[in-house]
Amino acid sequence: MSEKNVLGEELETCCLAPQTGFYRDGSCSTGAHDYGKHVVCTRVTKEFLDFTKAQGNDLTTPSPLADFPGLKPGDHWCVCVSRWKEALENDVAPPVVLAATHASTLEHVSLAELKKHAIDLI
Repeated sequence: MSEKNVLGEELETCCLAPQTGFYRDGSCSTGAHDYGKHVVCTRVTKEFLDFTKAQGNDLTTPSPLADFPGLKPGDHWCVCVSRWKEALENDVAPPVVLAATHASTLEHVSLAELKKHAIDLI
């Protein structure tokens, strides 16, 4: 059975370059081992990258051992729903691709709030 997005449709790919998702399959799919719930497909901004780095999660520095190239503004990335919500509360939430954001996001953030930050996957 395929996973669903916040619109109730089949979950679309978020990004293959860089390869995103908890499973590094390009999708914001989730499972029992994804304790951080990397389910929100975003287009990261400088403000969000600075914010998350200040919170102790540096997404800009490459980590070759983890096959992580480091992110730059404009990259698409599956972020933890709790970090996105925290960024929202601090007015630095990055735009969201609804079609590629996992339905479980709705357990933490309303669809109305996500729609306020919605963009198309380009």
